[in-house]
Amino acid sequence: MNIDVFNGDADGICSLIQLRLAYPLESRLVTGVKRDIGLLNRVVATRGDDVVVLDVSLDRNRARMLELLAEGVRIFYMDHHYSGEIPGNPYLTAWIDTDANVCTSLLMDRYLGSRYTAWAIAGAFGDNLRGAACELAKQLNISARELHDLEQLGICVNYNGYGNDISDLHMAPDLLYQELKNYCSPLTFISEKFELYRQLCDGYFSDLNLANDADVEYVTSKVAVYVLPNEKWARRVSGVWANALTNQYPDRAHAVLTLNGVGGYQVSLRAPLVNKWGADLVCAQFGGGGRKAAAGIDNLPENELKRFVDVMVNQFL
Repeated sequence: MNIDVFNGDADGICSLIQLRLAYPLESRLVTGVKRDIGLLNRVVATRGDDVVVLDVSLDRNRARMLELLAEGVRIFYMDHHYSGEIPGNPYLTAWIDTDANVCTSLLMDRYLGSRYTAWAIAGAFGDNLRGAACELAKQLNISARELHDLEQLGICVNYNGYGNDISDLHMAPDLLYQELKNYCSPLTFISEKFELYRQLCDGYFSDLNLANDADVEYVTSKVAVYVLPNEKWARRVSGVWANALTNQYPDRAHAVLTLNGVGGYQVSLRAPLVNKWGADLVCAQFGGGGRKAAAGIDNLPENELKRFVDVMVNQFL
């Protein structure tokens, strides 16, 4: 049996599209909302099965991974989040790179020898690696308009992955992957499935307009903190709006906090673009995780808000 495990954001989806275009096969899909990263816990496999894991932290899935390896399951693991120690095991193949300017889509592009680079560019745009995406695009003969379309698709596929559960999303990530997977280029998808592309874009811009009306909770030249209401649109837009704010104010770190209805906040934190470092360190102090440039917290208690702001201020002086 073949099982493909992937993050439900643009990076996870675009990585798997590249892999399965290069090596097509039928597989069972395991994915979820962007923050559902303990995906290996949902994998049932036995000796001789093959599991591909894309764009979720090895460290957060370590226990189940070790169990599967001990059972003789072959695992191919590709990711750019904090991994901790990578175990030496003949059943494990790991491509891990935690550089702040790398994402899983870019790693997959390298692994496949740049066979489906347009999908890697879309994935990188979705992960807010605009500089890396534009640099890679120089290898392709595409227009400025086509580059803009790749950026918009990456952002909107990434946006679609945010939410507390699948009911918050416009489309479940596995279904969106099924819509995208048969196109060798995302530009062909946009041309042939324009209505679906437009649906994702319309949702993104509608939610973004609502977010832009939010008041800032705390702001200096180095950090800004925003609080959004406990609404579906706010949960959908939190991460991509944090990216947009960071692109607009590259010298500043940004935290977008969304009320979660249980006395706390869901947090999307972005380090400044000029120094993409420290977001994971801040969130780790509150039970969260992520990577150097972007991290999150599932539940920041309301009484911890002041301490969170203080830690953020101290980190991004």
